[in-house]
Amino acid sequence: MQSLGRRYVQYANRFYRRTGSLWEGRYKSSVVQAESHLMACMRYIELNPVRAAMVADPGGYRWSSYRANGLAQPDARLTPHSLYLGIDADPASRCSAYRALFRRQLDAAAASEVRQALRLGMPLGSERFADAVCARLGIRRNTGKRGRTPGEDPTSRTALTEQQGFGF
Repeated sequence: MQSLGRRYVQYANRFYRRTGSLWEGRYKSSVVQAESHLMACMRYIELNPVRAAMVADPGGYRWSSYRANGLAQPDARLTPHSLYLGIDADPASRCSAYRALFRRQLDAAAASEVRQALRLGMPLGSERFADAVCARLGIRRNTGKRGRTPGEDPTSRTALTEQQGFGF
Protein backbone atom coordinates (compact mmCIF):
# COMPACT_ATOMS: atom_id res chain seq x y z
CA MET A 1 0.00 0.00 0.00
CA GLN A 2 2.84 2.39 0.82
CA SER A 3 4.45 1.77 -2.57
CA LEU A 4 1.12 2.27 -4.33
CA GLY A 5 0.59 5.53 -2.44
CA ARG A 6 4.02 6.84 -3.42
CA ARG A 7 3.48 6.01 -7.08
CA TYR A 8 0.03 7.63 -7.07
CA VAL A 9 1.47 10.85 -5.59
CA GLN A 10 4.12 10.92 -8.32
CA TYR A 11 1.44 10.37 -10.98
CA ALA A 12 -0.85 13.08 -9.54
CA ASN A 13 2.03 15.57 -9.25
CA ARG A 14 3.04 15.00 -12.88
CA PHE A 15 -0.56 15.11 -14.13
CA TYR A 16 -1.51 18.29 -12.22
CA ARG A 17 1.95 19.91 -12.53
CA ARG A 18 2.43 20.26 -8.78
CA THR A 19 4.90 19.17 -6.11
CA GLY A 20 4.76 17.80 -2.59
CA SER A 21 2.44 15.40 -0.86
CA LEU A 22 -1.24 15.19 -1.72
CA TRP A 23 -2.26 16.55 1.64
CA GLU A 24 0.31 19.11 2.70
CA GLY A 25 -0.05 20.21 6.30
CA ARG A 26 -2.62 19.23 8.85
CA TYR A 27 -6.37 19.40 8.43
CA LYS A 28 -7.65 22.62 9.97
CA SER A 29 -11.15 23.74 10.80
CA SER A 30 -12.92 26.38 12.80
CA VAL A 31 -16.37 26.74 14.34
CA VAL A 32 -18.20 29.55 12.50
CA GLN A 33 -20.90 31.85 13.83
CA ALA A 34 -23.36 31.33 11.02
CA GLU A 35 -25.43 34.49 11.35
CA SER A 36 -22.51 36.88 10.94
CA HIS A 37 -19.68 34.96 9.25
CA LEU A 38 -21.04 32.05 7.20
CA MET A 39 -21.49 33.97 3.94
CA ALA A 40 -17.98 35.45 4.25
CA CYS A 41 -16.60 31.91 4.71
CA MET A 42 -18.56 30.65 1.72
CA ARG A 43 -17.20 33.50 -0.40
CA TYR A 44 -13.66 32.88 0.89
CA ILE A 45 -13.81 29.17 0.02
CA GLU A 46 -15.52 29.59 -3.34
CA LEU A 47 -13.08 32.35 -4.38
CA ASN A 48 -9.99 30.27 -3.52
CA PRO A 49 -9.67 28.85 -7.08
CA VAL A 50 -9.97 32.41 -8.46
CA ARG A 51 -7.26 33.71 -6.08
CA ALA A 52 -5.06 30.76 -7.09
CA ALA A 53 -5.57 31.74 -10.77
CA MET A 54 -7.01 28.30 -11.54
CA VAL A 55 -10.16 29.83 -13.01
CA ALA A 56 -11.37 33.34 -13.84
CA ASP A 57 -14.83 32.83 -12.32
CA PRO A 58 -15.81 30.66 -9.30
CA GLY A 59 -18.35 28.84 -11.47
CA GLY A 60 -15.50 27.56 -13.62
CA TYR A 61 -14.14 25.35 -10.83
CA ARG A 62 -15.97 22.05 -11.02
CA TRP A 63 -15.53 21.15 -7.34
CA SER A 64 -17.06 24.38 -6.04
CA SER A 65 -20.49 24.67 -4.45
CA TYR A 66 -20.81 27.97 -6.31
CA ARG A 67 -22.36 26.11 -9.22
CA ALA A 68 -25.22 24.96 -6.99
CA ASN A 69 -25.53 28.18 -4.97
CA GLY A 70 -25.03 30.76 -7.69
CA LEU A 71 -25.86 28.97 -10.92
CA ALA A 72 -28.71 26.70 -9.73
CA GLN A 73 -26.99 23.52 -10.95
CA PRO A 74 -28.35 20.72 -8.76
CA ASP A 75 -25.84 18.69 -6.74
CA ALA A 76 -27.18 15.78 -4.69
CA ARG A 77 -24.08 15.92 -2.45
CA LEU A 78 -24.98 19.36 -1.11
CA THR A 79 -27.54 20.42 1.47
CA PRO A 80 -28.20 24.17 1.34
CA HIS A 81 -27.75 26.01 4.63
CA SER A 82 -30.84 27.69 6.07
CA LEU A 83 -29.16 31.11 5.84
CA TYR A 84 -28.56 30.55 2.13
CA LEU A 85 -32.19 29.47 1.69
CA GLY A 86 -33.26 32.57 3.64
CA ILE A 87 -31.73 34.90 1.06
CA ASP A 88 -34.93 34.64 -1.01
CA ALA A 89 -37.86 32.22 -1.30
CA ASP A 90 -37.62 32.17 -5.11
CA PRO A 91 -34.68 29.95 -6.22
CA ALA A 92 -33.85 32.14 -9.26
CA SER A 93 -33.81 35.31 -7.13
CA ARG A 94 -31.76 33.54 -4.45
CA CYS A 95 -29.13 32.49 -7.03
CA SER A 96 -29.05 36.01 -8.46
CA ALA A 97 -28.55 37.53 -5.00
CA TYR A 98 -25.81 34.97 -4.24
CA ARG A 99 -24.00 35.81 -7.49
CA ALA A 100 -24.20 39.49 -6.56
CA LEU A 101 -22.12 38.72 -3.46
CA PHE A 102 -19.29 37.71 -5.80
CA ARG A 103 -19.26 40.83 -7.98
CA ARG A 104 -16.57 42.26 -5.74
CA GLN A 105 -13.68 40.47 -4.09
CA LEU A 106 -13.84 39.55 -0.42
CA ASP A 107 -12.22 42.41 1.47
CA ALA A 108 -8.75 41.83 2.89
CA ALA A 109 -9.88 42.15 6.52
CA ALA A 110 -12.53 39.43 6.18
CA ALA A 111 -10.13 37.10 4.36
CA SER A 112 -7.48 37.69 7.01
CA GLU A 113 -9.99 36.96 9.78
CA VAL A 114 -10.93 33.64 8.16
CA ARG A 115 -7.25 32.68 7.66
CA GLN A 116 -6.33 33.54 11.25
CA ALA A 117 -9.23 31.54 12.71
CA LEU A 118 -8.15 28.52 10.65
CA ARG A 119 -4.46 28.95 11.47
CA LEU A 120 -5.16 29.17 15.20
CA GLY A 121 -8.02 26.65 15.24
CA MET A 122 -10.20 29.21 16.99
CA PRO A 123 -13.90 30.05 16.52
CA LEU A 124 -14.80 32.62 13.87
CA GLY A 125 -17.40 35.11 14.99
CA SER A 126 -17.99 37.85 17.51
CA GLU A 127 -15.88 38.09 20.67
CA ARG A 128 -18.84 36.89 22.74
CA PHE A 129 -19.39 33.88 20.44
CA ALA A 130 -15.70 32.93 20.45
CA ASP A 131 -15.47 33.22 24.24
CA ALA A 132 -18.63 31.11 24.68
CA VAL A 133 -17.34 28.37 22.35
CA CYS A 134 -13.95 28.26 24.07
CA ALA A 135 -15.57 28.16 27.51
CA ARG A 136 -17.88 25.36 26.40
CA LEU A 137 -14.95 23.36 24.99
CA GLY A 138 -12.78 24.13 27.99
CA ILE A 139 -9.98 25.61 25.92
CA ARG A 140 -8.04 28.83 26.26
CA ARG A 141 -8.82 31.36 23.55
CA ASN A 142 -5.84 32.05 21.34
CA THR A 143 -5.96 35.44 19.65
CA GLY A 144 -2.60 35.02 17.95
CA LYS A 145 -1.09 37.81 20.01
CA ARG A 146 1.98 37.00 22.03
CA GLY A 147 2.35 37.64 25.71
CA ARG A 148 0.16 37.65 28.74
CA THR A 149 -3.53 38.48 28.62
CA PRO A 150 -4.05 42.17 29.55
CA GLY A 151 -4.85 42.51 33.24
CA GLU A 152 -3.38 39.10 34.09
CA ASP A 153 -1.40 39.21 37.32
CA PRO A 154 1.99 37.48 36.84
CA THR A 155 2.12 36.66 40.55
CA SER A 156 -1.28 35.03 40.59
CA ARG A 157 -1.69 31.77 42.46
CA THR A 158 -2.06 29.71 39.26
CA ALA A 159 1.05 31.24 37.70
CA LEU A 160 3.08 30.46 40.83
CA THR A 161 1.65 26.93 41.05
CA GLU A 162 2.54 26.24 37.41
CA GLN A 163 6.12 27.38 37.97
CA GLN A 164 6.75 25.28 41.08
CA GLY A 165 7.13 22.15 39.02
CA PHE A 166 10.02 23.71 37.10
CA GLY A 167 12.17 24.62 40.12
CA PHE A 168 11.52 28.37 40.13
